[in-house]
Amino acid sequence: MDSIEGFILVGGESRRMGTDKARLTLHGQTFVERLAVQLSAVARSISVVGDPAIGAQNNLQTVADVYPRWGALGGVHAALAACAAEWALIVACDFPFTTSQLFNRMAHLREDFEAVAPIQEDQIPQPLCALYRIAACLPLTEEMIKSGERKPVALLQSVRTRWVPFAEIQDLPEAERFFDNINTPEDYARIIEKGTVTRMI
Repeated sequence: MDSIEGFILVGGESRRMGTDKARLTLHGQTFVERLAVQLSAVARSISVVGDPAIGAQNNLQTVADVYPRWGALGGVHAALAACAAEWALIVACDFPFTTSQLFNRMAHLREDFEAVAPIQEDQIPQPLCALYRIAACLPLTEEMIKSGERKPVALLQSVRTRWVPFAEIQDLPEAERFFDNINTPEDYARIIEKGTVTRMI
């Protein structure tokens, strides 16, 4: 889809994990590699937002933060500012189980909206796996950051967002794992024990 560019957020400090989550692997691929493959089904280009070493390791372009150390909203802003397409599909690197089927479902729901964001099974909205229309979201994100806002969900609450209840995506393969993010060594160990993830060599 020529109107969409993909961005993978890798700029988190990974304090709870104790190591860079972007370098962890799933099925022999780094989380970033896996997400890039899935994003390529709907995005005309894919970039990493954050550490340029991660981008180089995965042969992807890197986008630098415009507002360093501004957390997740700063990463969203950097992606929006770098996007040359009408829409930015932004995904955090610690959602390695998201798939092209999910992204495609979201892309087909964007007409007449300024953002598309899924709602997890536990009813939590997910701004770090969402589509953002640049024209509406970029200027508003600038304003929000200058006002001191740091939460990306506040952006979704301020534009015309197509919320996607879990019921609308639960038919997709392994939907229950889409938002099983990996934040701690315990999370990672749990996945390894299932034989789903392999350690980075």
